[in-house]
Amino acid sequence: MFLNAINQSKHAVTNIKRHIKLLGLSAALLAAPQAMATIVQFQTVMGDFQVNLYDKATPKTVENFLTYVKAGAYSNSIIHRAVPGFIVQGGGFKYDNKFPLVEVTQNAAVINEPVYANKRGTIAMAKVGGNPNSATNQWFFNSVDNSGNLDSQNGGFTVFGEVTGNGMAIVDAMAALNTFNLGTNSAFTDLPLRNYTTADANNNVAVTDKNLVMILNIVIIDANVDTAANLTPAKTTYTPTSNGGGGSSNNSSGGGGGSTGLISLLFLAALGTFGFRRK
Repeated sequence: MFLNAINQSKHAVTNIKRHIKLLGLSAALLAAPQAMATIVQFQTVMGDFQVNLYDKATPKTVENFLTYVKAGAYSNSIIHRAVPGFIVQGGGFKYDNKFPLVEVTQNAAVINEPVYANKRGTIAMAKVGGNPNSATNQWFFNSVDNSGNLDSQNGGFTVFGEVTGNGMAIVDAMAALNTFNLGTNSAFTDLPLRNYTTADANNNVAVTDKNLVMILNIVIIDANVDTAANLTPAKTTYTPTSNGGGGSSNNSSGGGGGSTGLISLLFLAALGTFGFRRK
């Protein structure tokens, strides 16, 4: 009986330990969506699509991006630049239920992590020309293979995820929209607008939120950091020889982090006032 009591006690202790482990695992699983994510959904006025993030290969960049996502910084933001045969860029400006547009508040810059090539369908961080470690809130989708240019420019542009499924059809549709120029010193030299024509601009037809390419929200839909394990993104073949790199001008894919003094003037009246022209 004494031995049976000991065995029963050992069995009870084992069960308690097992339950503690299970509780710890459950707590970890519950906390995981708040701690890290690998798949996010871009919810846009032109359709929703998913982006798989490279958590393990570019951890600092993904952490930086998710900080903005979790804070709701990209809610009602816009695609402010679309260049067919090049990139579609966002993350810098948002529509706060009225004009003018406002800038997305920037956090501290993140260190450059140029691991993967800027191939079609990837998402990468925009930054200031001549400063490889200047990426903050703005990002862009590569609509074509830009690896021959962007992998070696400005220390290499950090690719931190890729569009999956049929998502590129939506990105391509954004790139195909009419774009308008607010001036050479503005972030809006290639502003894509929906249902807005050159004739509208020439006739001073005011732009509304219905014309903007809105990112309604970006949300985490899968927090498993291993979901990118089956993806095979191409690695960059460029090895930076210095911190400089081939800098690019502000408000390009290389300078998306820069702000503009003209933002306060945007949409004060009709867009035609600022000499919009079809690109």
